[in-house]
Amino acid sequence: IGPTDRLDSGNLYFVALAQRAQKRLWIATPYFVPDTDVMGALQLAALRGVDLRILVPDTPDQWLPYWAAYSYFDELRQAGGEIYRYTPAFLHQKVALIDDDLVSVGSVNLDIRSGLLNFELTVLIESQRAARAVETMLARDMENAYRLEKSLSEQPALRRVLARVSRLMAPQL
Repeated sequence: IGPTDRLDSGNLYFVALAQRAQKRLWIATPYFVPDTDVMGALQLAALRGVDLRILVPDTPDQWLPYWAAYSYFDELRQAGGEIYRYTPAFLHQKVALIDDDLVSVGSVNLDIRSGLLNFELTVLIESQRAARAVETMLARDMENAYRLEKSLSEQPALRRVLARVSRLMAPQL
């Protein structure tokens, strides 16, 4: 995946994962700033009844993507997806678990910049054994996270403003 690709390979990758998922799509990513196509695919997966969980850090290393992510969470939650905020430390893994037999591990973040502008590498592993191992890891990580329940309108005023302003810069994040 990289900026020299003729297609938006990184973003299309996440669209394909969302379309492939029948039962479950769990994604751990340090940044959640999806483009419109990826967001639509994730929402459709959740609306189809896929157990959609996004695990992101509660502690930022980059402030703009951290704030912008808040502006996307309500849209995903309204479709039936769940957002988990990892609390022990910064979460830097980029992992996806699709159903019981497919795992994605690599460097591609779930953000517009990573999908379009960065050179990224991701491995797709089709294996029930690998899926079980990743399921165990992500389940443990979600035990060390809290499920986001509050909508953006229920967040503190500063967070609401920063989320909306940061989203304006999403294509650069």
